[in-house]
Amino acid sequence: MKFYQMDFGKLPIEQIDQVNFGLPPEGSFASKVLTGKKDQGPKVYVGCAKWGRKEWKGLIYPVKTPESSFLNEYVKHFNSIELNATFYKIPEKEQVITWRRKAEAKGGDFKFCPKFSRGISHIKRLKNAEELTSAYLGSICEFGDFLGPCFLQLSDSFGPKDFSYLETYLRNLPVDLNVYVELRHKDWFSDLGARQEFFSLLNFMKKGAVITDASGRRDCVHMELTIPAAFIRFVGNGLHPTDYTRIDAWVNRLQQWCARGLEEIYFFLHQHDEKDTPILADYTIKRLNEALNIKLESPYLLTQPRLFA
Repeated sequence: MKFYQMDFGKLPIEQIDQVNFGLPPEGSFASKVLTGKKDQGPKVYVGCAKWGRKEWKGLIYPVKTPESSFLNEYVKHFNSIELNATFYKIPEKEQVITWRRKAEAKGGDFKFCPKFSRGISHIKRLKNAEELTSAYLGSICEFGDFLGPCFLQLSDSFGPKDFSYLETYLRNLPVDLNVYVELRHKDWFSDLGARQEFFSLLNFMKKGAVITDASGRRDCVHMELTIPAAFIRFVGNGLHPTDYTRIDAWVNRLQQWCARGLEEIYFFLHQHDEKDTPILADYTIKRLNEALNIKLESPYLLTQPRLFA
């Protein structure tokens, strides 16, 4: 798997304490999609962005684990993965089947959440991307029941002027494909008309909106829910004390949304340096278990958490 780092919204560590990490009020669509109906508790999935981290040997993987067995070990600790590998290369069907079988061996309700290929989102920019999209969909369908939401990350340069391409692309996807869209161009958030148009489209098409919580891009913490489900990409800062208070704030917000009918939660942990991500994920799962009265399994940490220095 290709090495990947989450550098979006990264700030120098000395600036972290200057950031207002308070979560904004919820967006205008939440009251539309959270109807208060609760037939059962929410489905909750927590995971990381990748499994291929050598630094996790001795942390959650046994020290002698070969790289070929990293996924076998990962599924013992988490119930989902934000699959960034598919952004860099559309996997062959045989590869997807191999990944799925490793999750099947563990059993349970594991979900792969594959990112759309950059060939579709960043190179083609959603235009004339039919062939690539067919290849992507043809591969990920091999996940079967282990396929979770797919997420479409738009580039920093894909702004409101490109809205028609996004609308056309989403309309041509399979109606039953569970899709979330992540925005990065600042005008989507600063232009109120563009913001309303975008979230209205997702709400109408029953697609979700990714909420990205990164230190240097607080505008991306838009707090809009266009369907009764939340997909959160949380970017920590190496176990800085604010990482934990930020998680606490999210747990409180999710608890409020669940009380009003939120049906699904996908919460993916990132760090600019991923070596400590399982530690932050462990904290997140324990807090969600307490707040939502659920019983997600926490990752088994082979070593004690490292305190921020």
